[in-house]
Amino acid sequence: MSTSVQADSIRKTFPTAGEPLLILEDVSLSLDRGASAAIMGPSGSGKSTLLNILGTLEPPDAGRVVIDGEEPLTMAEQPLARFRNRRIGFVFQEHHLMPQCSVLENVLLPTLAFPCERTEDDAVARAKALLDRVHLTNRLDHRPAELSGGERQRVAIARALINQPTLLLADEPTGNLDRAAAADIVALLEEIHRAEQTVLLVVTHSERVAARFDHRWELRDAKLAPA
Repeated sequence: MSTSVQADSIRKTFPTAGEPLLILEDVSLSLDRGASAAIMGPSGSGKSTLLNILGTLEPPDAGRVVIDGEEPLTMAEQPLARFRNRRIGFVFQEHHLMPQCSVLENVLLPTLAFPCERTEDDAVARAKALLDRVHLTNRLDHRPAELSGGERQRVAIARALINQPTLLLADEPTGNLDRAAAADIVALLEEIHRAEQTVLLVVTHSERVAARFDHRWELRDAKLAPA
């Protein structure tokens, strides 16, 4: 199976009043299509920063990110936005759903950025299929305020997958959920990512959650190492 996502020698610092603060130093990873991994580490260790770099939301100071053989962080702004929209899905601790939109409309939002790439009928059909897979077929017209926390996170998962991304990034996706709802979300992420053959990368504080995935790494003192 070929490598789908690769990071080579990532370095990242943040400016301070004194010396720059080293967040990531010589961080490398490689994941094949269909693989899953968890990144653990103490608060402030740079886990979310690493996810943002892999998701092309911010650049590293040095190093490179390769997704499906392309280096998106070398692209101009518009091609990068298109690449991110098509190849990367995000699930955050906060679901970031639009409160005025229905469940179905929220899932369809990423398809609106580049609407010429998929017909509206095809997009709606895929959204409904994903919502069926996350067991929300009877909630299509509901607003986020009418859903439980676990249901809102399931909508966020469906939205992240609508454009059939290569890479699915989840930053503490169970952090705001009780234990039962968290277990449901982890099982759902596992099930869907394998069916879709995405690369799944999850940041979590929970060793129980991390143990469910193929690979486990710890980020500590700016370095990434097997956990």
